[in-house]
Formats: sequence, structure tokens, C-alpha cells
Amino acid sequence: MLEKKSLELLSQAVARLDAGFSALPDFEALVAGSDAMGAVLEHVTERLRDNYPYFHPLYAGQMLKPPHPIARAAYALATWINPNNHALDGGRASSALEKEAVAEIAAMFGWKIHLGHLTSGGTMANLEALWVAGQLAPGKKIVASAQSHYTHERISGVLQLPFGKIAADARGRMDCAALEAGAAAGGIGCVVATLGTTGVGAVDPLPEILSLRERYGFRVHVDAAYGGYFTLAENLAEPARAAFDRIGEADSIVIDPHKHGLQPYGCGCVLFRDPEVGRFYRHDSPYTYFSSKELHLGEISLECSRAGAAATALWATQKLLPLTRGGEFAGALSSSRRAALRMAGLLRERGFVVPFEPELDIVVWAPREKSASAASEASQRIFDHAAAQGLHLALIQLPVSFFDAAWPGLEKDREHVLSLRSVLMKPEHEGWVNEIVDRVTSAVLRKRRR
Repeated sequence: MLEKKSLELLSQAVARLDAGFSALPDFEALVAGSDAMGAVLEHVTERLRDNYPYFHPLYAGQMLKPPHPIARAAYALATWINPNNHALDGGRASSALEKEAVAEIAAMFGWKIHLGHLTSGGTMANLEALWVAGQLAPGKKIVASAQSHYTHERISGVLQLPFGKIAADARGRMDCAALEAGAAAGGIGCVVATLGTTGVGAVDPLPEILSLRERYGFRVHVDAAYGGYFTLAENLAEPARAAFDRIGEADSIVIDPHKHGLQPYGCGCVLFRDPEVGRFYRHDSPYTYFSSKELHLGEISLECSRAGAAATALWATQKLLPLTRGGEFAGALSSSRRAALRMAGLLRERGFVVPFEPELDIVVWAPREKSASAASEASQRIFDHAAAQGLHLALIQLPVSFFDAAWPGLEKDREHVLSLRSVLMKPEHEGWVNEIVDRVTSAVLRKRRR
């Protein structure tokens, strides 16, 4: 079931790469332990089989999406050179590829002028965005929705900036009335708007947040690490569409190509609308930045060594699948949302409680029981039974208030409901929704028989 065609293409590409250095004197690479490599790889293979089948559509749990074969092949190809995109001295070609690939991501959000680069992941990308926010408004508070990723609070602690949580509504979106109350009290330097929360895929109301920025003067950072590529999808509901249509008005944006961008871990990206924030990165290095007077990526990044292979893989993927609406890449995002909507509908038909329609491709639901505690226990049992029959889901603690509209008779004997969660981010998921829901139903029947 693992894709293998790219191995043949990779072998051919390595031969062509090798030929590009034919003018050099021959030498034999000194490979320590070469005689035992086969045995070690065999052992590695056995160890790696101790994994959930992340590549299979029956893995419908966490945010795990296989890299595109072109990304795997391009990444591996670059490792024969092993470029470092900190300075042009260590990654000349791959630095150029990074700049081009990042410019294409910025253009997806409508930015022709920007400052940005790749990072090791969304955490580092968000750290850089909030670091710049702190430089511009020293000592002022960073705020984010109560449903935002926990990394924002941790990053604020690292940066020694105060942090505040803004209440979320019953849909998991930032409550703008609560935000305005906080802004009116003063002291907010940056608001983090999440376009695609990792828990339920909620899209914060960016148009309203931008309106409040005009009144209160805070900076707006968009954490689109998970949901950013959905700006290309053609089937978003109106509130989400309105938010993505305004994303280019943010001051900074984070997106993770290693999620919906079809890249291997780790590949994040941070973008700034105003290139002048590059002044905060300026530093001197006595042993780098000498091979060229062009901008070295290390001069606009907090990270030093960064894998040029990641930039190579991203560039190749975007060359094969351009970031354009109506294209093949965008079509896969629309397919994922269709899969989520269909799964939500089927689950409701079979008696589960789906608290709200998926905004992106994440579905959350719970078995209908008398109380929050009983529903939580049933969710855990279904999760275990489903895994036993090859269906891998995820679990999430949701505020009991999320179920008010869809489950008015629920006995609220605890503050959270342990619920089931599926991320339908693979292109195959749309064709597997019926099978997934059938297996969930089977797990329920097994639970009842016991």
C-alpha cells in the first residue's frame, strides 16, 4: 500500500544530480559502517512498523497527512547535497528555491510585497511572529481565543510577554464582544486570530477582529498553521469564506506546509506584511554571509541552521501542484470539506450528536447519552472498539456548552464532554466516509452488546 513509484524517479534524479558534478576529481566516499547498513535498515523497518497506519484512510484521527511523493523524492534528493538554508554559503540553490516557494505562499494570500521564510514548524513560526509583535509593542499583552493552540501561551511566556485568553463562543470561535471588552481595558499589543483551530477547525471572525483593530490599534497575527490553505477551497460556508478573504489584511501570517501543504515534517512558514520588520532580525556574524551580497535567509530568521531539503521539497510540490483556486491542489481541499460535511450528516442520521457543522475538514461528535459523564465514558469505549477493528479516531475534551443547541436535554454533570474527533485531510477520505461511519456504528453495537 505504500507508494513506491517515486523510488524509481528518485534513482534517476540522483544519477542526474551526480552527473552535474562530473568536472570534479573522482573520489570514494568514506562511509562508516557501510557493511552493516542493510541489517540496520532491516531493523529500522521492523521498528517503524510499530506505528498507526497514518497513510491509510482508516486512520481518521489526528492531523497526519502523508507527504506527496514529489515532496518525499525532492527532499531525499536534496539530502545528497544536504544544504543549510541559513546562509547562501551553505545553501545557494535551495535558498533561491525557498524564496520562490515562500513568495508563492504569500501570493496565495494576496501579498506581492512581504518578508518571510520557512521554519521548522508552526511553533517556531508563531514564536517569530509574536516576537516581532513584542518588539513593536514591548510589554503589551498577547491575546488569543480560549480554543487557540496552547503554544501561544507558552510562547508568550518564553518571550516574557503577558498573555490573555479571550472566551470562545459555542462554535469554538473567538467571542468578539469579549475581545472588545479586553481591548477597551487597554494593554493589548497583538491579537492572534486562528483560522482553523486544531481542536475543531473553527475559524475566528477575522473581519470583526480587523474592525476592532481600527478602533483599538492592536496588531493582528493570523495563526493559519492548520487552515491556511483552505483559502483556496471553493466550498467554504460564508463566515469562513469571509475570514479567509480578509487574511491579507493581517500584519503577520503563519501556515504549516507540513500539514495541508503535502510536506514532510518539519516545514512551517512565517510571513510579515511589512518587510521593514526585518530590522529586528539584524545581526552580525563573523563567519557567514560572505559568499554573496544578496539577502541571506539567516538574516531574517531567528533559527540558524535550517534544512534546505525542506525548501527543495516545497518548491517541487508547488511546481507540480500550483497554489491556485480551481487547480488540483485546491480541489483536494474542497474534497476534504465535502468528506467532513458528509460524515457529520451520516453521524447525525445514526443518532450521534454533532454540535456544529464542520467549517473545514474536522468533525467532532459524541454518542447521545443522558449525561456528560456517560457520554464521555461511551466515547472512550467507542474509540477503543474502533481501534480494535482497524479504525483510528481521536478524542477531544469539548466544553459542555458547545452542545447546548444540539443537545438541550444533556445533564451537565461535568464541565467537558470527552468527544470523538476525525480529521479528514487525506484525498482518499471522501470515498471512505461510509466505511468509516459503518465502523463507528459497529463499534457502538459492540459496546451495547457488552
